[in-house]
Amino acid sequence: MARFTLPRDLYHGKGSLAELKNLKGKKAIVVVGGGSMKRFGFLDRAVGYLKEAGMEVKLFENVEPDPSVETVMRGAKAMAEFGPDWIVAMGGGSPIDAAKAMWAFYEYPDVTFESLCIPFNFPTLRTKAKFCAIPSTSGTATEVTAFSVITDYQKGVKYPLADFNITPDVAIVDPDLAETMPPKLTAHTGMDAMTHAIEAYVSTANCDYTDGLALHAIKMISRDLVASYNGDMDARDRMHNAQCLAGMAFSNALLGIVHSMAHKTGAAFSGGHIVHGCANAMYLPKVIKYNSKDATAKARYAQIARELHLAGDSDEALVDALIAHIKGMNAKLNIPTCIKEYEGGIIDEAEFLSKLSAVATLAIGDACTGSNPRQPSQEEMEKLLLACYYDREIDF
Repeated sequence: MARFTLPRDLYHGKGSLAELKNLKGKKAIVVVGGGSMKRFGFLDRAVGYLKEAGMEVKLFENVEPDPSVETVMRGAKAMAEFGPDWIVAMGGGSPIDAAKAMWAFYEYPDVTFESLCIPFNFPTLRTKAKFCAIPSTSGTATEVTAFSVITDYQKGVKYPLADFNITPDVAIVDPDLAETMPPKLTAHTGMDAMTHAIEAYVSTANCDYTDGLALHAIKMISRDLVASYNGDMDARDRMHNAQCLAGMAFSNALLGIVHSMAHKTGAAFSGGHIVHGCANAMYLPKVIKYNSKDATAKARYAQIARELHLAGDSDEALVDALIAHIKGMNAKLNIPTCIKEYEGGIIDEAEFLSKLSAVATLAIGDACTGSNPRQPSQEEMEKLLLACYYDREIDF
């Protein structure tokens, strides 16, 4: 038996933020990031709508990119003191992911972070509050997913939390918010969404309910992302829908080792973070080539290429065409080809090599690896990571 879970209600289209005025409750805590929602006026509008709904409102602000365990615990404490019956998270993936984890600790103060890291091991939520998610970026789709990513900076590890319990009750997908994204963020979040859709389509947990969502998202992103990056706001609005469709697919079909590698390399190096969407974009062509050694995965990648009207007289040729297409998109989005080139070379080669074995082990153990179509050995994962660092070809 399989399961397909989405939010109870999803409101979409320009101006849909106003749906907040129809939530039923007494108290709402609004979790936001570093200030863009306030700067562009969306936070004030959200608070106004919640007050119009008759709710007392408290803010929890300044959730950092790649939210930390410490931020999660501070937020849970604020929730415990305020006692909300609605948690409203708005902004990029970071505040929404953080709020999901805060939600668990608010409802179960004695739960441990270690227990939440076990996939699908959350306690039953909604004993105190419901959850509304409002994305301002077009990539993570955390507003419709059963996932959250929290970083332990002391260990230098990103932990993907996975449980259908943390799928939001309400998602508001208002493209007005996404129109504020700068180009670089548009590129990175867009390729995150492309990776979600492609990994969902070739995942070993794919099904009829997820395939259509994944393929349609891939076609939309292929058509609209570069235009969105270049400032076409109609394309930007469509991308906000596309990333949400990709999220619906991967939340139920799961992901693969592009995400495993991105999770475990993101916070591993002292030179700086590798932004998640950029990591996915760099790693995706390598993983497609690696996974295509599996016959079922090869056929599915070839089908993606056909849907995109790419040329090729065999499945192998179509896979290569898909890889070239992804690389071409990356080039148009000014995304580097490999880790060594990332942000002018901030990831030190000697440090990368010294941590290679440990990072590979962590990536193999990541929650996303189990649904990848090909299960890598330690040696293969190390070779993959080296290929992603140096932009080497995959021949294994």
